[in-house]
Amino acid sequence: MRADIQIGVSAMSDILILLSQTITTDTYGNEVVTEQEKQIYCKVDSISQSEFFAAADTELNPQYKFTVFFGDYHGEDTVKYKGTRYAIYRTYRTGDDLELYAERKIGA
Repeated sequence: MRADIQIGVSAMSDILILLSQTITTDTYGNEVVTEQEKQIYCKVDSISQSEFFAAADTELNPQYKFTVFFGDYHGEDTVKYKGTRYAIYRTYRTGDDLELYAERKIGA
């Protein structure tokens, strides 16, 4: 077997944290937001030049394309990569993989 070929999950060597929120009500009727983190493997790529300029027309600020296993993603709209939060603004499925396009957004 050739050592220079990476197949499937072995090509996904970076860690991405998916963030989801659960809203519950406390004893006084106040909403309490709890954030859950789920750590998954991903492949990280820079945004292409065409993606960057197309997004600029819509006032988005694209930063990364994260490729993850389709089964790991459940519609989360915020991720954390290397301690920084990013908002997911677009997804694209290719077979068993899912591309998550992320932007740096204040308040994300």
